[in-house]
Amino acid sequence: MFVIFNKAEQRVPIKVWLPGKDHLEEECLRQALNLANLPFAYKHVALMPDTHAGYGMPIGGVLAAEDVIIPNAVGVDIGCGMVFARTNVPAKLLREVTTPGGTLAHYLVGQIMRDVPQGFEHHKEPQKSKFLDQYPVEKLYRYGDAKLPKKAEAYMQLGTLGGGNHFIELQEDEEGRLGLMVHTGSRNFGYKVANYFNQVAKDLNKRQGSKVPSHFDLAYLPVDSPEGKGYIGWMTFALEFARQNRHRIMERVKELVVEGFRRYAGVKDIQFAGEVNAHHNYAALETHFGRMVWVHRKGAISAKQGEPGIIPGAMGSYSFIVEGLGNPESFHSASHGAGRVMGRKEAVRQFSVEEVLADFRAKDMVLGKRRRGDTAEEYYKAYKNIEDVMADQRDLVRPVLKLKTVAVVKG
Repeated sequence: MFVIFNKAEQRVPIKVWLPGKDHLEEECLRQALNLANLPFAYKHVALMPDTHAGYGMPIGGVLAAEDVIIPNAVGVDIGCGMVFARTNVPAKLLREVTTPGGTLAHYLVGQIMRDVPQGFEHHKEPQKSKFLDQYPVEKLYRYGDAKLPKKAEAYMQLGTLGGGNHFIELQEDEEGRLGLMVHTGSRNFGYKVANYFNQVAKDLNKRQGSKVPSHFDLAYLPVDSPEGKGYIGWMTFALEFARQNRHRIMERVKELVVEGFRRYAGVKDIQFAGEVNAHHNYAALETHFGRMVWVHRKGAISAKQGEPGIIPGAMGSYSFIVEGLGNPESFHSASHGAGRVMGRKEAVRQFSVEEVLADFRAKDMVLGKRRRGDTAEEYYKAYKNIEDVMADQRDLVRPVLKLKTVAVVKG
């Protein structure tokens, strides 16, 4: 970790979990400097080793703010995160067992793609959900109900994967056991909430003559204002919706794994354990350095002492289940993944679909994806080396499990 602090140019320092400043891209540094000059930034800004430029705030950034909340420092995919579960069955059976449609891995990928909507797809019928039935969403409409998403939309989106870097993976740990991992968030429901309140914050800041320059794209809401309370209420709902969304997908994947292993591998005793379900795009009221502050983690996970977490690598790389070390300098945070080294469009320009598919074949991995044209967006070469990322944050987390991809369904 190193520190950037020019008192003539910054209110607070920037602490960076990278080997040196030359590892920090220019746009990411510019955005971090904007954060460091916010009048409500508390103590310092923290950048995780997977950090790269985002919208307004760097991905892999952590900001503690006093008395305000910033929609763009949470991001448009409110509650995006990971869920993982390990099994007691050998992952090698995915490759060794054959079915009428190929290996067991091919069969399960096909079943998942059939049952879990991807990309812009939603369910054709409302999904049953006690969580949605019982959640008092109606109370949230006291602020801006005309432009906010309707509860009915959530019923159609629950249990859907989405696109971009969202995925469902069948993995193998170092002991040869099968692991299941899902990466998704609050879908279009959370996207609408984020964009609506970011505009509300811009309008409010303009009316009140905010000292934060508009080009920072970090419009904020006082937490005790009607607008701030409105956003916190909707964000909280979107966070729980995202968690339930991941849980719903994971439960379906488990069912398919049980069915597939019983039918084709003759395995009847399939157990699941060690489940972790955690966000990496959110804000939370926490105590740090003796003060209650709103900690914004945009592409960063909570890593309190002993807290379990998930840090995935790029498609076809390694992923890690970790335990937090509770480092106060990072506001008890760690990276949320490997971190991009190039944008999605640039990845498509540089790497062909054929190159990505050849890499999958060489690694004996199965890819499930409806649209092949954008496959290179998530190629491992478009990301940082996950081993380097883990080395840079050895004072933030301790690896517990290391997992490699066997099969993946991409949005």
